[in-house]
Amino acid sequence: MNDPFQALRALLQPAGLPQTLFPANSRYAGIGTRTLTAADGSTVVFLQRRFVPDPQSLALLHEHVVSHGERLDNISARYLGDPEQFWRLCDANAALRPDALTDQPGRRLRITLPAGVAGAPDA
Repeated sequence: MNDPFQALRALLQPAGLPQTLFPANSRYAGIGTRTLTAADGSTVVFLQRRFVPDPQSLALLHEHVVSHGERLDNISARYLGDPEQFWRLCDANAALRPDALTDQPGRRLRITLPAGVAGAPDA
């Protein structure tokens, strides 16, 4: 068996339980695993690459103007209902460093729907 998680998946499948290694609010939810056989014969399990969506392809819900001292987790909780969804703000604003989004008071942040969810602008 190359994939050490195969037995777990086989156990969960009949029960209809989710087969993800990450919670639903994780940026890695739904991302599969791959395996690599190392030179010594051991198997290394790794996550498939997650491609960040083009920010302009995400449906805009709101814009938020950053105030002095604001934190991204609080902004995420306010608009998305979950502070751990801050990564969606990073995706929506093409940020590699989350703290860069709140460094500059007055910056306008895009609050969007997740990738793959269609929505009307100004929803």
